Amino acid sequence: MTLWARWHHDRMIKEIRVGIVRVVIVDDQAPFRDAARMVAELTDSFEVVGEAETGEAAVEMVRDLDPDLVLMDVNLPGIDGLEATRRILAGSDRTRIILVLSTYEPDEYAPRAAAAGAAAYIPKSLFGPDALAEAWEAATAER
Repeated sequence: MTLWARWHHDRMIKEIRVGIVRVVIVDDQAPFRDAARMVAELTDSFEVVGEAETGEAAVEMVRDLDPDLVLMDVNLPGIDGLEATRRILAGSDRTRIILVLSTYEPDEYAPRAAAAGAAAYIPKSLFGPDALAEAWEAATAER
């Protein structure tokens, strides 16, 4: 596919899917991926398009699926979620939103997530449809 054809195809797909936020979930714990998928499905206009268990898999999946939003755990096998966030953002030619989720203390990890380029840090205990929608709205208002 030529570069122009790829651009035209991508533009048409985005026009058809306007308003849909495509989400990739990254967490090494299947129960939390299931919970995060349920949160996304309960949030208007969010659709899960992929799930990864490692930082390396996340970087590759984001490159292949081109989601709008990545829900990234901090503690992952291989490269951690903060390094995966840096790599995803460094390898992207478009604005992408990454929300870091973790059980770690926000006082310590929120600044580290921001330094990695994440739009927000959300403690897993507070993650739900309202928190997801509010974080998305805040991140996209800044663009």
